[in-house]
Amino acid sequence: MAARFRELYDTRYREELQRELGITNRFAVPRLEKIVLNMGVGVPTQSSIRGGLAKEDDKGVEGALRDLEAIAGQKPVATEARKPIAGFKIRQGMKIGCKVTLRSTRMYEFLDRLINIALPRVRDFRGVDPNSFDGNGNFALGLREQIVFPEIDYDTVDQVRGLDVVIGTTTSNDDWARALLLKFNMPFRGQGA
Repeated sequence: MAARFRELYDTRYREELQRELGITNRFAVPRLEKIVLNMGVGVPTQSSIRGGLAKEDDKGVEGALRDLEAIAGQKPVATEARKPIAGFKIRQGMKIGCKVTLRSTRMYEFLDRLINIALPRVRDFRGVDPNSFDGNGNFALGLREQIVFPEIDYDTVDQVRGLDVVIGTTTSNDDWARALLLKFNMPFRGQGA
């Protein structure tokens, strides 16, 4: 089954972008490369520190892994601290979050759900920041709650966590990447959102 956004890109958006951006080579037209989802579990609590590297921390990571797998439709990996940070009571090797990289069909399906289902469910949503590009054609946005996705059952959530979404494109030009995301109806603030 082909993703709706992928089909739209292949049949309409690529030619439209090529014409609008004045690109002669159709392989130089910007396209989505990957979407990286990242979820942190936060600083360990005082009670879990007293008990050593405790099961409470593992439960937090397990909950984040379960939620991220439901959202992405793909198994995420746990991320570990590379170096200790005494101020945050983090030790090297401590599990501090999870991440997953989506490509191909799952990437397009996730983008479709993000734009058409999840973002409209965000409280007081006024659009995403159009300046959240990194200078290399990649766009990043953060969600305060993972419960805006319909795959997450609110009753089974152990803790409300934030979610970072990074959309990677094949172009290094932010304006071209913005034009690509506008084709997918990304609701940028100040542009009819």
